[in-house]
Amino acid sequence: MNNETRWAATAYNALKATGVLWFLTAVAGQWLFAYYIMIYYGGSAAEGNWAAWTNRMIHGIVEGDLIGNIAVLIHISLAFIITFCGPLQLMPQIRNRFPTFHHWNGRLYITTAFVISLGAIYMIWTREAVIGGRIGQIATSIDAVLIIIFAGLTLRYAMAREIDIHRRWAMRLFIVVNGVWFFRVGRGLWKFLNDGASPGVNGTLTGPFDIFLNFAGFLLPLFFLELYMWMRDRGSAGQQMAMAGIVVVLTAAMGAGIITAAQMFWLPNI
Repeated sequence: MNNETRWAATAYNALKATGVLWFLTAVAGQWLFAYYIMIYYGGSAAEGNWAAWTNRMIHGIVEGDLIGNIAVLIHISLAFIITFCGPLQLMPQIRNRFPTFHHWNGRLYITTAFVISLGAIYMIWTREAVIGGRIGQIATSIDAVLIIIFAGLTLRYAMAREIDIHRRWAMRLFIVVNGVWFFRVGRGLWKFLNDGASPGVNGTLTGPFDIFLNFAGFLLPLFFLELYMWMRDRGSAGQQMAMAGIVVVLTAAMGAGIITAAQMFWLPNI
C-alpha cells in the first residue's frame, strides 16, 4: 500500500469513526429523553395527574376536548417508542445479527412516524398557538411533512430491496423524526454558549432565537448529514479529514447541549 492509498484509507476511516461517535452521543441523549418521557409522563398518568402534562407541553390535556386529548395521549406514548426504538434501526450490529427484529422494529418505526406526525399536525392546527406562535406551527408542520415523506421513501426502497438508498433515507428520517429533540438540545447549547443566559429566547418560544431554532432544529442536522454522506462517498482524502474534524466539533456541541438540556428540562422532573 503506497502513501496515497494509506492516507485515503486513514481519512475515510476517520470520517466513519467520527460519524459513529456522533451517533452514539445522539443515542445516549435520546435514550435519556425517552427515560424522561417514561418517568415523568408515564408516572403522572399512573397517578392521574394530568395537570403535570399540561404544565410541560405546548398542547396538553384540555378539559372537554376528547379527540384532542386522545391525540395527546397517543403522541406521548409514540414519542417514547420512536425515541427509544429509532436508533436501534441504524445499528449494524442489531441489523446484521437480528434481521427479524430489524424488520419488525422498522415496521413499528415507520408506522409510528406516520401516526405521530399526523397527530402533531392535528394538535397544532386545532388548538390555539399559545406557545411558538404561527411560525412555530408552520415549522412543526414542515418537519411533520418531511417525516411522512421520508418515512414513505424509506419504506419504498426497503420493499424494492434497494438497501443502500433505503439506509440513506432511514438516516434522513432519523434526523427529522428527532426535530423536537434537536430543538431542546439547541436551546441547551445556546444557554451553554451564553454562560447560563439565553438571549433571544422567551417563555412563549417566539423570541428571535426561538424562531431560528424552530427551523434550524431539523434543517441544520439534515444539512450536515447530507454533507457527511457526500464527503464520505465523493470527497477527497483532505475533504474527508476536514469533515471528520467538523463532525467532532458538532459532536462536542451536541454533547454540551444534551447535558445542559438535561439539567434544564429533564433531570429536574425525573
